[in-house]
Amino acid sequence: MTRTSTARTILAAAIVTAAMGFQVSSASAYSAAVTRACTGDYLSYCSHTMPGSSKLTQCMRKAGPRLSRGCVGALVKAGLVSKSEVNRRAAAAR
Repeated sequence: MTRTSTARTILAAAIVTAAMGFQVSSASAYSAAVTRACTGDYLSYCSHTMPGSSKLTQCMRKAGPRLSRGCVGALVKAGLVSKSEVNRRAAAAR
């Protein structure tokens, strides 16, 4: 991995963490897991958005049906997305 791609990956991870809006200290325990699981999704679908912006949150929600299982699972585990919302969206997509 080149220095530039490493820097981009670190930046993307920081952006994803900020975008998820961790509001309670217990959720911050999951930030590393969410960052690891969702960085690729952020780069694929939302890298055009600014860190910490509401547009990033909107983009990730819009990309929801295309997010990787790992990212969705990490978001559910962190309490940032409910399992019922994931199930509802999956049923609607069928």
